[in-house]
Amino acid sequence: MMHWDELKSKFQEVFSDNQTTTRTYFSPGRVNLIGEHIDYNGGMVLPVAISLGTYAVVAKRSDRLVRMISLNFEAQGIVSFSLDDIVYDAEKDWGNYPMGVFHTLSQMGYEATHGLDVLFYGDLPNGAGLSSSASIEVLTATIAKDFYGLTITPVEIARLCQISENQFNGVNCGIMDQFSIAMGKKDHAVLLNCDTLAYEHVPAAIGDYRIVIINTNKKRGLVDSAYNQRRKECESAFEALKHAYKGRPIKALCDLTPIEFLSVSENLNDPSVYKRAYHAVVENYRTLKSKEALSEGNLIAFGEWMYSSHESLKHNFEVSCDELDVVVSICRTLRGVIGARMTGAGFGGCAIALVHSAHLQTVTQYIAEQYAKRTGLTASFYIAEISGGTHRVE
Repeated sequence: MMHWDELKSKFQEVFSDNQTTTRTYFSPGRVNLIGEHIDYNGGMVLPVAISLGTYAVVAKRSDRLVRMISLNFEAQGIVSFSLDDIVYDAEKDWGNYPMGVFHTLSQMGYEATHGLDVLFYGDLPNGAGLSSSASIEVLTATIAKDFYGLTITPVEIARLCQISENQFNGVNCGIMDQFSIAMGKKDHAVLLNCDTLAYEHVPAAIGDYRIVIINTNKKRGLVDSAYNQRRKECESAFEALKHAYKGRPIKALCDLTPIEFLSVSENLNDPSVYKRAYHAVVENYRTLKSKEALSEGNLIAFGEWMYSSHESLKHNFEVSCDELDVVVSICRTLRGVIGARMTGAGFGGCAIALVHSAHLQTVTQYIAEQYAKRTGLTASFYIAEISGGTHRVE
């Protein structure tokens, strides 16, 4: 992490012709503690904003130009555009994420009255599934809200940033990432229904435990095709079960409780469709039970729900991989670790573990040694605390 003094100094070096007063902002990344692959089945997710994220130093301009630089892509230099002419440009690479937010703000009737100079820096690892794109989007919208005096709520910012990523950048993401980053609250998780946006902040006092993000550095393969296939199988299950279940109308797979699911599950003839639906229904139950455990400070129970979630993602939803399984199996054997599971799309990427602060060094060292021995790959580790949402620092 670079200190604010370093970032401000770098800003003055890059934008030496702008002597107006700067403002500083922070936007977290996010980790989903539990509730995986059920957001599109009407299920609940339980993400937290984390202390790793994206930082910005910003100053007002007197014209309509926006100039941006990212210290993570410093070789690319300054990315600039006019507020009156915003179009997607592949050559601008990362710059399309903040550009998309300005474009979407304009499309929705919000007026940007002047240009800006912006220096970005992020300590989220690229491609690790910690939502660096959503982090910079919500950060950009928050900067715009502050500089232009926009009357827009954090929930509306989350919606706007999802629309921006979907339509301007062509990425078919859900709203969980933007929502949890905009609505994050220190020492709380966000229990969210991604369909209705019904949410509540759940106390997540994990005490001396830390969230350890373990990047397998296994490059993901087949994610898109497998994701589409899983969605089709879940939709097929829902079509069969919504007609078979007579207790009440159901609008999504996760409207069914596990007991209700079992009462009609014989209507699912395809074994794969059955397993996908089983995961969705029980993962939603796990998420609700995890919320209770977390609220009560019952971290042992919460950790067991994490392990159970991983087993289901491995065996029922079949989106894990050997590398993720190795990490979780090693965690199962270690003192100081009370829960672990894969997080995100799967087929590579990251696992998360709850690790006692007194054991952080020995745990990460042991996992690193054993993982390298068993896979031939080198894992990366990131220690995170539960953070508040995107905000102005000064």
